Amino acid sequence: MNATVKWHQKLTFTGTADSGFAVPLGGSPTVGGDNDGFRPMELIAIGLAGCTAMDTISILQKKRQEVTDFEVSVHAERASEHPRVFTKIKIEYLVTGQSIDEEAVRRAIKLSAERYCPAQAMLGQVVPIELEYMIFEAGDNGERELVASGEYPQTVG
Repeated sequence: MNATVKWHQKLTFTGTADSGFAVPLGGSPTVGGDNDGFRPMELIAIGLAGCTAMDTISILQKKRQEVTDFEVSVHAERASEHPRVFTKIKIEYLVTGQSIDEEAVRRAIKLSAERYCPAQAMLGQVVPIELEYMIFEAGDNGERELVASGEYPQTVG
C-alpha cells in the first residue's frame, strides 16, 4: 500500500492512496491551519471504525441477520502532551434490525477484533480498546427500541 500527501499551503494537504481517492487534510487555525480538512488522527480513528464496521456488517449479512441500520463509533482519548497519542479507545457498535441475534453480533465483533481487522489488531497492541454494542429492534415510523447491550472482552492490548 502506498499513500501520499501533497502540500498546498499553510497546513492544507490532499492525501491519496492506491485506490485513487483523495481526502483533504487540514489543521486548526490555532496551529496555523485553515480548518479545511480532516486532522490526521481523525483519519486513524475513521480508519479503525471503517475497518471493523466492514468486517462486522459482512459477517452479520452472512449470518442472515436482518440489519436495517448499522453504525460504528470510535471514541479515542489522547495524551495531553505531545505527541498526543491515543491512550484509550472505545468502539461502539449500534445494530438496528428485525430480531437481531445477540450471539451473532458478539461473534461478528469477536471475529473482527481477533481475526480480520488489521487496524484494530495493530492499534490494540499499543492502546487499550474497549468494545461495546447495542442492539435495537426496528419499529414502525423509524423508531427503535433497545433490546440488548453489552461489552465484548477485547483480548488484544
